[in-house]
Amino acid sequence: MSSSPDTRPELRAIRGMPDILPAQTPAWQHLERCVSELLGSYAYHEIRLPLLEPTELFARSIGEVTDIVEKEMYSFADRNGDSMTLRPEGTASCVRAVLQHGLLQQVPQRLWYMGPMFRYERPQMGRQRQFHQVGVETFGLEGPDIEAEHLLMTARLWRRLGVADRVRLEINSLGSTASRAAYRSALVAYLTAREAQLDDDSRRRLASNPLRILDSKNPGTQALLREAPRLTDHLDAESEAHFAGLRALLDAAGLAYTINPALVRGLDYYGRTVYEWVTESLGAQGTVCAGGRYDGLVSELGGPATPGVGFAMGIERLLLLMQAAGASTGPDNRPHAYWVVADPAAPGLALVLGEQLRDALPGLRLQLNCGGGSIKSQMKRADRSGAALALILGSDELAAGEVSVRELRLEGAMQQRVGVSAMQAFMAARFGL
Repeated sequence: MSSSPDTRPELRAIRGMPDILPAQTPAWQHLERCVSELLGSYAYHEIRLPLLEPTELFARSIGEVTDIVEKEMYSFADRNGDSMTLRPEGTASCVRAVLQHGLLQQVPQRLWYMGPMFRYERPQMGRQRQFHQVGVETFGLEGPDIEAEHLLMTARLWRRLGVADRVRLEINSLGSTASRAAYRSALVAYLTAREAQLDDDSRRRLASNPLRILDSKNPGTQALLREAPRLTDHLDAESEAHFAGLRALLDAAGLAYTINPALVRGLDYYGRTVYEWVTESLGAQGTVCAGGRYDGLVSELGGPATPGVGFAMGIERLLLLMQAAGASTGPDNRPHAYWVVADPAAPGLALVLGEQLRDALPGLRLQLNCGGGSIKSQMKRADRSGAALALILGSDELAAGEVSVRELRLEGAMQQRVGVSAMQAFMAARFGL
């Protein structure tokens, strides 16, 4: 009796939530290592945050009329009927954590985190539904010096990653809540008189979130905005002085920037300084890092009035940018050597020798053949592994207390024998360990 074929649909990853395969992970590890070392050198401390938060956290912090809350969040009711959301960004979660655990009793706090975020968007290059970010948040510092440090810190990261010539910095000031409200009124009056010329998205935002119209990608709307009131003309004196202080610090440090009066952030909690690092190397997805000041967010979420400033960078976009720039994606993770076990009595010795070599040479990468096989098949596996050497243990080698060493990447190199007791010195010299 023959079994019927399995007609169930093929199981595949959810669209926009791709797997990161072994060939890709070395580049991720390199980027993550560079970020961790750099932030540690500036005395920032890692915080690890949950993926799932109460929906109310993001509705209160991001703003209920933003695209993220209206259209992009992954929200659902749990078994108790409570609304939960996969985090679409990290700042609100970080603020919730510092309030919950009393970290603001000792300020300043310099924190960073890394991990996946979730937004329902049309997947495309550099924009996935599950994407990964590095976030940096600082609490308790109100001057422009901390903003300058963030920008100099990210500039140092671009140099380390080999993409400094592919990014440029744009900055702006959104002013205080009061000055922003005055500007909003002037902008709404100007655009309402020209509402028929706006695109559909901008008409919808005119009543709910008019500042986001400044960020419209519609050419007709952008042409209309050229004659619109400018946010910089409505800054209050204190915000103007703050922004001038930031520019003076960046000028003193020699960090180039452009003032972009149309630059706003898509989240309601930003005020005063906002900035973006942008590139022309990734098509439509031109922002690789963005941030700014959010002095009212902590109190909005129930905490004491506390200045805050931070930024987030997209890991996927940075990796694409590194690839476009031909930058290094980290050390080679292929094994240095592959053990070929050519005698039934050899596996035990190969395991023991391998452990001894790893103890003596922590940087050594060894792969042991497992699962048996002929010498020919094992040599094929050794070649496919990418290893530089095949270490062969057969009956002759066992009898002589030696290991045969065959070069797999050097044409014309002669196979040689190395004594078991001399393997540590040989491997250390061969790979500079």
